[in-house]
Amino acid sequence: MKKRNILIATGIFPPQVGGPATYSKLLLDKLPERGFRITVVNFGDVLKYPKIIRHIIYFFKVFFRSFNKDIIYAQDPVSVGLPSLVVSKILFKKFYLKIVGDYAWEQGSQRSGVTDLLDQFSTESEKYSFFVRLLKKVQFFVANHADSIIVPSNYLKKIITNWGIPGDKIQVIYNAFHAPNFHGSKEEMRKKYNVDYPMIITAGRLVPWKGFDTLISMMPEIAKEIQGARLFIVGDGPDKDYLRDCVKKYNAEKYVELTGKMKQNDLFEHIKASDLFVLNTSYEGLSHQLLEVLYLETPILCSDAGGNIEVIDNNQNGILFTYNDRQTIYDWVIKMLTDKNLTEQFVEKGKEKLEFFGEDRMLQEISEKLGK
Repeated sequence: MKKRNILIATGIFPPQVGGPATYSKLLLDKLPERGFRITVVNFGDVLKYPKIIRHIIYFFKVFFRSFNKDIIYAQDPVSVGLPSLVVSKILFKKFYLKIVGDYAWEQGSQRSGVTDLLDQFSTESEKYSFFVRLLKKVQFFVANHADSIIVPSNYLKKIITNWGIPGDKIQVIYNAFHAPNFHGSKEEMRKKYNVDYPMIITAGRLVPWKGFDTLISMMPEIAKEIQGARLFIVGDGPDKDYLRDCVKKYNAEKYVELTGKMKQNDLFEHIKASDLFVLNTSYEGLSHQLLEVLYLETPILCSDAGGNIEVIDNNQNGILFTYNDRQTIYDWVIKMLTDKNLTEQFVEKGKEKLEFFGEDRMLQEISEKLGK
C-alpha cells in the first residue's frame, strides 16, 4: 500500500472530550504504524476568535496544511466539512467525510422548534424554518460532493440515503471501543458513594430527544414499587432548567438527582455503582456510551432508536423498548431491579458483544479506505 498523507479536520480534539476527539486522536496515534502520515487541524483551536473570524482562520489553517496531502478527511459536514470541502476543490485533493449525526436536526430540535423524529425529518424539508432548511442544504451539499462518506452505523447510512446521497458512496465502519483505564468492583463503588439503595443512572447531553423528562415523571411510581429507588441524570445542556422544573412538577425531588456534568472517571464510577442504566432516546447514531456501560458490567435498558439495535441484542445483552413507551420502561425497570439472575446473563453477553467493536478491526477498515 502506498504511504499516504492524510489531513484530519476535526471540530474537537483532546483535551476536549467527545467522540470526534477520541476518534481523531486514535487515528493520529495509530495510523502512522500502518504507513500513514497524519496531520490534525482542530477547530477547537480557533474558538477564542469571534464567530465569522474563527471560520475564516480555520479555512486558512486547513488550506496551508493541505498542500502535500492526498486526502482531507473531515469529521462533520458543516463546521469543518464545508471549509475542508472548499479547500479540497481548490487544491484538487480527495475529500472524505465522516458523518455521525444529522446536524440540521440537532440544531432544529434545540433552537427552531423541530419536533419530528429524525427518520421523518431526514425525508422532508419545506415545512421547516429557513435556518433549518439552510443547514439541511449545507450538509447535503458537502456530503454530495464528498468522494466518500464514512458512518459508524447502518442506521446513519439509512438516514444519509434519505438526504438523497447514493448508498454506494457510504461505507459503514464501526467506531473502535477502547476499554477505559478503570479499576474497581461494583461493591467498592457502591461503598465509595454510600449507595445502599436501588440506583438507576442515565447520561447524556440534556437535549429534548434524550427523553429524560419521561424518566423523571415515572420515578415516583417506580419508587413505590422498588423502595428507595433513585435516578441519577448525568450531563449538562440546554434542557437543564426544563428538567429541574420537571423534577418539581412531578414531586420527584426524593427520587431524581440532576448531577450536572461529571469527569469521565467519576461517571464510570457512578455507572459501575448502579444497578441499571436506562437510555430513553429517540435518536442515537452509535452510542459509545452503551459500549462503555457494557464494559462496566451494568445492565442496560434502552430504546430501539437509531444505532442502539446495533449494540444491544434484545433479551440477550440488554433490553430494547420503543422510545417513550412508559409501560414497557416501567415493567422492565421493575424486573431488572429484582431479577439478578437475568441481569447477570445480560452482563455476560455484553462482554462478548464488545469483541465486535475492537480497535484492530476499525483501524484495518479505515486503513484500507484511506489507502485506496
